[in-house]
Amino acid sequence: MSIKKILSIVLLVFIPISIAAEYLHWGSLAVFITSALGIIPLAIWLSTATEEVAIVTGPSIGGLLNAVFGNATELIIAIVALKAGLIDIVKASITGTIISNLLLVMGLSMLLGGLKYKEQEFKPVIARVNGSTMTLAVIAILLPAMVIYTSNGVEPAAIQNLSLITAIVLIAVYALTLLFSLKTHSYLYDVGLVELESENPQNTDEPTAHKPNLWLWVGVLVASTVAVAFESEIFVGVVEETTKGLGLTPLFTGVILLPIVGGAAEYVTAVGVAMKNNMDLSVSVAMGSSLLVALLVAPILVIIGLVIHQPMDLNFSPFEVVAVAIAVTIANLISLDGRSNWLEGVLLLATYIVLASAFYFHPIT
Repeated sequence: MSIKKILSIVLLVFIPISIAAEYLHWGSLAVFITSALGIIPLAIWLSTATEEVAIVTGPSIGGLLNAVFGNATELIIAIVALKAGLIDIVKASITGTIISNLLLVMGLSMLLGGLKYKEQEFKPVIARVNGSTMTLAVIAILLPAMVIYTSNGVEPAAIQNLSLITAIVLIAVYALTLLFSLKTHSYLYDVGLVELESENPQNTDEPTAHKPNLWLWVGVLVASTVAVAFESEIFVGVVEETTKGLGLTPLFTGVILLPIVGGAAEYVTAVGVAMKNNMDLSVSVAMGSSLLVALLVAPILVIIGLVIHQPMDLNFSPFEVVAVAIAVTIANLISLDGRSNWLEGVLLLATYIVLASAFYFHPIT
């Protein structure tokens, strides 16, 4: 049994424990830890259900499902936090998810895969396309901050309108990347769904003999989504109190802690396939997840914020912008040649550790 399956089963015990901790008032720290551990298996089940449904529905619909539900856990947690008014934490979690996927996930994948295989290869064209699109994301989060810091005074409404226009553009670009990857240039991305099928233990050398039960996995997908939303309510309800008690800033909480909780499924998947010598899928998972957050999740949160009267803009702090730019730059440089080894994994992880330390010591402003 794979580590992913073990985690998805064993950690389910923390769901009832977190509910008990919440309603029996065991303290905010106990609720924080147990609910965070309870979200991890739900994120894995949500990811697994999406993959299984993708296998049944075929490449086009399946690819769309993976594109939309790939970061559903992070989106749900962010919406719950936004609803609670934790806008600083939500914005930090956006930058944190991008940074963790490009540095922590790719770093672990290249390190552990490189220790098992001397050198691994992946399609550089996918890395180049993703890298170019991530550069647009950096520009999108840079401009609102630069408008503020290069002018004498900007009305909040102007920044909000700029953020809304940027959000619409980013969503349009993401739609075009889906058209590119699923239709016009789908041959570049064939590895994705093929490998998802090979990861499915129900499949054998006779792919038509065993097909996932579509309605069963649709039910798991719906149930997991509802459960993640419920656990997220518990988690977000104590995150501010707990992190303050631990001496952690909202910036560090959003950038480091929330992405680890919400992105567990992607971490396990990317590292697992890298250790099976499939860096194509590993790089696609890590970079694709960052793209999804930058081009879809962040813009959706801007729009949702307006709807629920918790206005969120794309005005990130200069330090967050610099951190994202560093992550995108080093990830692009390392992935351009289409080869990876354990040392490159170490470089990515070292960058992540230095950035995480900087966020930890960054003072509250």
